[in-house]
This record gives sequence, C-alpha cells and structure tokens, in this order.
Amino acid sequence: MIQPNISHIFKIVVIFLGIIFFSFALFNLSADVFNLNFVLLFVFTIFVVPRLTLKLPYSNFWASFSEPLIFITFIFFGGESAIILATFGMIANCYYLKSSGFSFKPPTILFNIFSSTLSTTIVYFAWVFIVQPISISQQFLSNRNLITSLGILALTQFLATSTLAALFYSLTQNISFWQTWKRDCFSSSMTQVIGAGMAGIIYKLVILADFLTSVVMFTIFTATYIYYRQSLSEINNAIKKAELSEREKAEAERSRAEQAEKHITELNKLLENEEQNNEVLRQSKKDLEHSVAHDFLTGLPNRLYLIERLGLLLELGIDISNKYFVMFLDLNRFKYINDNLGHTIGDRVLKLIGKRLTRLLRDEDTVARLGGDEFAIVLNNLSSIEEAQGIAKHIHEKLTQPLRLSGNLIFIDLNIGIAPFDVEHQKPEEILRDADIAMHFAKEKGCGVAVFTKELRASYLEKINLETDLRFAIEREELSMHYQPIISLQDGELIGFEALLRWNHPQRGFISPAQFIPIAEESGSIISITKWILCNTTKQLAQWQKLSGCENLIVSVNISGKHFADRGLFNDVSNALAISNLSPFALKLEITESAAMENAQQSIQILSRLKQIGVQLSIDDFGTGYSSLNYLHHLPFDTLKIDRSFVNATGENGENSEILQTIMSLANNLKMRVIAEGIETETQLALLQNLGCHYGQGYLMSKPLPKDEMEKLLYQKRNWLPFLQTNYDETTVNSSNQANLPVFLIDLI
Repeated sequence: MIQPNISHIFKIVVIFLGIIFFSFALFNLSADVFNLNFVLLFVFTIFVVPRLTLKLPYSNFWASFSEPLIFITFIFFGGESAIILATFGMIANCYYLKSSGFSFKPPTILFNIFSSTLSTTIVYFAWVFIVQPISISQQFLSNRNLITSLGILALTQFLATSTLAALFYSLTQNISFWQTWKRDCFSSSMTQVIGAGMAGIIYKLVILADFLTSVVMFTIFTATYIYYRQSLSEINNAIKKAELSEREKAEAERSRAEQAEKHITELNKLLENEEQNNEVLRQSKKDLEHSVAHDFLTGLPNRLYLIERLGLLLELGIDISNKYFVMFLDLNRFKYINDNLGHTIGDRVLKLIGKRLTRLLRDEDTVARLGGDEFAIVLNNLSSIEEAQGIAKHIHEKLTQPLRLSGNLIFIDLNIGIAPFDVEHQKPEEILRDADIAMHFAKEKGCGVAVFTKELRASYLEKINLETDLRFAIEREELSMHYQPIISLQDGELIGFEALLRWNHPQRGFISPAQFIPIAEESGSIISITKWILCNTTKQLAQWQKLSGCENLIVSVNISGKHFADRGLFNDVSNALAISNLSPFALKLEITESAAMENAQQSIQILSRLKQIGVQLSIDDFGTGYSSLNYLHHLPFDTLKIDRSFVNATGENGENSEILQTIMSLANNLKMRVIAEGIETETQLALLQNLGCHYGQGYLMSKPLPKDEMEKLLYQKRNWLPFLQTNYDETTVNSSNQANLPVFLIDLI
C-alpha cells in the first residue's frame, strides 16, 4: 500500500512543477517571438511531428522528432518558447497515440505532458546557466560552439527525461532506479543525439544554405527518416521473431520436460490416489462410526450410543453405577410446532434444545437424542436422588423459557422422568424404560419432574396392558352401550338417552370408563372406538324409531377432542348415517368446550361443514373450560350441556346456584337449549325447573341401563319425573312428544 502512494505523490509533484514552469514560460514569453517562422514551426510540431513518432526497441520509450525542433527553438526563439513548444508538442503526441489505439489514463496523460514541460525547463536552466555564460552567440554560432551548445542541450534533455522516467517506473514497478534506467532509459539517448544533430543541420541550412541546398538536405533527411523507420520496424519485427522463437524453444523444452516427468508424475499420482483412497476409507469409517452413534440433526449421541454407555455402567456394578442417574425428557405439544410453524422451525427448536442441554450440563454428563422430541441424560457422580431432582428442575426452568425463532415466539413445555440404577436392572433398556415411566407420570400429573418408583412401574405396566387389550376390545365384542334417559324438566317427557360406553373385560371384569377412556385418548384408539359407537348407536336408534311414540328420537354422540381434530370426522359421520339410513337431523354431535375452543377458527369451519349435512351440535361440559364468548357466539351449537359439578354444588336451599343462573341466562341470549346432567335430588330438580332448564338427566330419574332393559321401558311409555310417574297420561305423552323433540345422547364416560 506504501509504494502506490509514493508513485501517486511523484506524479502529483511532477504535474505541479510542470504547471508552475509552464506558467513561468508563458508569463516571460516575449511578444517578438510570434512571427511567421515560429507559427510555422509550432504548426509543424503539432500536426506533423506526432505522425513521425517511432517505438524504440527494447524499451518503453517512443522516438519523437520534436527534439530537433525544441533545440532549434532554443537557438532562434529562446528558452521560454521552447518550454511552451515542448508542452504543446507532448499534448499533440499523446492525442495522436491515443487516437491510434494506444491506451492512456487521464493522470498518465497529464504526467507525460508536464514531465516534458519539466525536462525542457531543466534544459532551459542549462541553456541559461551553462551555454550563455560561455558567450555563445545565438545568431552567429561557429561550428565548434554550435556543436558544444547542442551537445549540452542534448545531454541535459536526455538526463532530465530519463531520470524522470526511471523514477516513475521504479516507483510503480517496485524495482531499483538503476536497473530501470539501464533497461529502459539508456537506449533513448539516441533520440536526443539524433535530435541535436538534426538541429545543427537545420540551423546551418537556415543560416548559410541556398534553396537548392535546402531541397537536397530535405531529401536526404526524408530518405534517412524512411531508412531509420524501416530499420526500427525490422528491428522490432526481428525482436518479435526472436521472442517468438525463444517462446517456441522454451515451450518445446517445457514439453520435453513434461514428457520426461509425465511417467514419474503419473506414478506419484497413482501412489497419491491410493493414499487418498485409503484416507477416504479411513475418514468414511470414522464418519460412519460417528453417524451410527450420533443424531444427524442435533449432533448429539443417539439411542445406540446411550444404550452402550448404560450397558457399560451396568457392567461396572451397582457400587459404581449407583452414583449415576438417568433422565428421560419429552417435549409437550411439539407436533403443534411442526404442524403450524413447519418442520424447518421444528428442526431448529430441536437443535436449540440440544445446545441448551449441553450448556446446562457438566462435561462428564451425557445428553442424547432418542428420536423425535425425546432426549435422555446420564448424570455422573451424584450423591443423592435429591441432587438429580435439583438438576432436573433447573433444566425444566431454563428450557421452558420462551424462544424467538424467525419472528415467532415459541413456548416449550417438557416433562422429565428420573430413574436411579438398581440391582434389578439387567439391561440398559430397563433403566431407560423406568425413566420413561417416570416421565409419563410427570406428564399425567402436570408436575414437570417425577422420580421413578416401583409402584409407578406396576401402574404403568397395567396401563400398557389395558391399552393393548383395548385395541382388540371391539373385535372381541367386549364393548357395550348403556343408556340413561334425557327428560324434559317441564312435563317429564322422554327426550332421548345418553348412551354410556362400557367395557366388560373377560379377566378383569367391569372397567370404569374413567380408567380406559384416557388411555384410548392417549393411544389414538379413541377414533376407531368412536366410529364403532357412531355405527352402533345410529343403527340402534333407527330400530327404536320404529316403535310407537319413538319416531322423533335423536342420538347425540360425544366426539373426543382428538377425533374432532381428525380430518376423517366428516366422512365417519356421513358413513354412519348412510349405513343406518338415519336422518342427519336425528344425530347430534357433542363436543367439549375445551376441544371447541382450542382452535376456535378451525372449529367454526369444521362445525359449519357438519351443520351443512343437517346434524345437530351440542357443547358439552360447559363452564369447566376456558371460553371466548366472542367465538362462542359464532360457533353453530344448538344445545348447551351443564356439567354435573355445577348441579351437585347446589345446596338443599338453593345456595351456590349463581353459576347455574348465569349459564341459563347466557344460553337464552345465545338461543340455545340447555341440558343439565347429574340430577340426583328433588331439590336440584326443582331448582333447575325454576331456572327454566329445558332438559335433564341423572339418577333421580334413572340410572344407565343396558339396551334390552331400556327397550322394555320404551314399551311402557312411562313418565320419568318422580312426582308425575303415578299420574302419567299416555295421551298427554304422545301430544308432548310432538311438541318436544326427544334427544338420544351418547357419552363415552
């Protein structure tokens, strides 16, 4: 960076000095100079001399015939005129060379012009301080004085021009001044020598010769120039041929050298390729070993690596492994991130979780990705299970902090199960299984972190066995339906039934829905069970509608949140209606409040599509979840069902009934019918009647009954309210059935 700056400064200095001396010459120029001879000389210098310029061989210089005219100008018109003529002559030369295709940058043109001005000024000082002091007359020079004067001018011009050029090239090309001067500048001395000689001849012709002598000398000069030009051209051509020959010779030698080395190179290449192949194989083996034992996405150890490490700890024995603890981590609702934000964001979340876990743990601990959204950690050299719990809680606290990725604020929740090594553990999979069991317990209880116990294992294994048996319960015909009547609270008319799913296990006997329904939800088998319920109950309802007075029964099917979010729900409902040949209006789908509000916009679309085929819709367990009243107003529900917890909370004197009053008021404003479940006392019944509740169900009217027993009651055509059963009038019942549309409800619990 220093060398180019020095060369730029040198250019600027030369241009600056050239401008000063040009201004000096122009200011001191005498008016007597401007005569016909000077004008002719000036015109000849500007328009003729540039076309006589020749390229000197072995140098970066051009031979210009302006030197004789400059020297003549010194003799006849003075130094100031010579400076001005040299400046304009260089301008003309640069313009001619550029028009001939020679490339010039503006700074280089200015440097050439004013370096000519500066070198001529130096000659001017030699003229003033050397030539004139020895009393050489400018008009009557003798031959000896003329030669001396022109020699001094030529030598000074050569030294000034070559010095400036050598300085410029040495600065720009970063080579020594002396080497540059010898290589490029010394050969240019001939132009000054020839110029001085031609100036002397021209002077003598002008002073002494007649016209004929001038013509003869001009002819000789022209012939000399043509010969000189041809000689330079031949020299340049010879140089080019010599350079071409040298290049061809060098190319031939290089080709022979290449041929001579080719076999050695090929042999070395074969050896190198073999070594490279061996290295590639070694690296491939390392990469394969790494990829086999590490997760491709996060770079963490994978399940295989973890199993090998746990196996090693088991081989060391319980005395050593009892200081180690295994943690099983599972991210909650990670599928929601993939489905709504895309798998790219999901992958970035997993990578970030892996990095955070690595930073939170010690170097001696091991963190691995088991697959999906599951991670495992081996804690090394801890003193107690309490210390492991402290680490797990710290991890839970840090990882549940929100993340911001691509403009999205992402909330992550996770569950952590901890399992200590035990003498019962014989295989690595067993301790990993126990940590997984503790993790599932933490998820069920919503506590974040849980420690494994043997009681948890027994409960978990029982749950797994139930899940396995539940998958075959339909084909083994272990599932059945019980029915609980839904009654009009105003006149005791039968509106319909709530069908309750029952499971009679061949070994375990009756299993409560509260026990197996959550298992079905978690495992996904709830969808196939709901399909079976849809087909079974719609067929049963179609049969019961053929009985006298039961033509208007309606079946209401409780749809789980997982099935509600499934795209196949619409087809499942349509298929059940088609198979049973049941009117769509006779089917009511019941969706819990929490499932409907989880994604209100999507719920509006799903419910509207179901509404289009004619089925009725009901919102279940109202008041137990979070509702947005704004969305609730837009959801196309027909009925609202009050959860049994609000009914059971009312006292004997009607206390704690404020929530029931609020729900009734809200339902009336939304123009919805209301069903109350869990009615067990006459006080509760009376309160609901006073509040204007439309329908109700509960043990006060009837407990759930098998279909055969319920069918017998349908034939009896009884009144279902306790205080109206003895005064039941069949005619009134029939007329009431026409006014109040019966409902047949199905609940999975």
